[in-house]
Amino acid sequence: MSSATRSNDPETGLGWRPRVATAVLVLANGQVIEGFGVGAVGEAVGEVCFNTAMTGYEEILTDPSYAAQIVTFTFPHIGIVGVNDEDIEVVNPAASSAAVGAIMRADLSEPSNFRASGRLDAWLKSRGVIGLTGVDTRALTTLIRKVGMPNAVIAHSPDGAFDLDALRARAARWPGIDGMDLVPAVGATQRYDWDETSWTLESGYGRRLETRFHVVAVDYGVKRNILRLLNDCGCSVTVMPATASADEILAQRPDGVFLSNGPGDPAATGVYAVPTIQALLETKIPLFGICLGHQLLGLAVGARTVKMPQGHHGANHPVKDFTTGKVEIVSMNHGFAVERESLPANAEETHVSLFDGSNCGVALTDRPAFSVQYHPEASPGPRDSHYLFRRFVNLIAASKEGSRAA
Repeated sequence: MSSATRSNDPETGLGWRPRVATAVLVLANGQVIEGFGVGAVGEAVGEVCFNTAMTGYEEILTDPSYAAQIVTFTFPHIGIVGVNDEDIEVVNPAASSAAVGAIMRADLSEPSNFRASGRLDAWLKSRGVIGLTGVDTRALTTLIRKVGMPNAVIAHSPDGAFDLDALRARAARWPGIDGMDLVPAVGATQRYDWDETSWTLESGYGRRLETRFHVVAVDYGVKRNILRLLNDCGCSVTVMPATASADEILAQRPDGVFLSNGPGDPAATGVYAVPTIQALLETKIPLFGICLGHQLLGLAVGARTVKMPQGHHGANHPVKDFTTGKVEIVSMNHGFAVERESLPANAEETHVSLFDGSNCGVALTDRPAFSVQYHPEASPGPRDSHYLFRRFVNLIAASKEGSRAA
């Protein structure tokens, strides 16, 4: 390693000595990337992706959609604003983290932010996330762009002792996210209600004071800020497990149904989720999906989903909304996509990625249902797409007005 630490070695008289690598990333092809460990000690297996966001690392690492993934941050200085208890996105307390590992370029520094209540390294350790610093993350990102997201093992050992052959074998043996249903590890296991609203600098999080509609959110790994924005729009929110049946959802007498984000292969989750969504569509209840919810809606109407070579992960993705003609900058986190060519005639494409032309939104022409691939709720941002929550509420209002007129 080129990095060095100060040493007063009486035998050599040298004032500097090389730092010992205390963490490694071992790819499934056998390649080993060395660095310095922070956070939890041990090893974890996952899929290596990269995220281009310059802010929001706490949101990223607690987003359930990152389950079984090792996040490479392209921005070199991660941890500079510390951590706090307000920016966590995972709802399920049993899922203390989402991402299993974090790869960073620079060493973690002391935080400099008035909201910080702790350091990132201690926070990673408390949540069981292994961190690796001192890595050329841009080179790793280039590798992912060329060959796709590799399976790997990330390991941290303070003494620098690793059984590399065993780590290589574990990385090669792991089957990968393709074909894997990860929702049970992060989603709700029972019904609960949510009334928290968005954060403000003056008062923190608030509580919903007025209720206009009742929404059931099907939890495939929902983020807290999605629930908050639904409450901001005057919706009382009942969260239900991903395995809830259509009858169980409709028994809550919702005015609309929300399909949440989540991790894993949508085709695997769709085994039990798609029949429920299809039954809900038959009732013509207004429906809105985000991320995995978008993919599951696509599967429910007969489209296909495909694994992307490198996925979309970042807070700076341009997307065009065909319904308004506007381009918005959005946050994304997905490794699968709805295949545009497989969309049925009643599914109109509403949004498209301006990076690679992949599908980013659909609306059904014969049902009050729409979905987007990206994250309009992202916090710290961008916030260009908050209008989608109002669009959902307007869809509910129009549906109820139509029912009264009939």
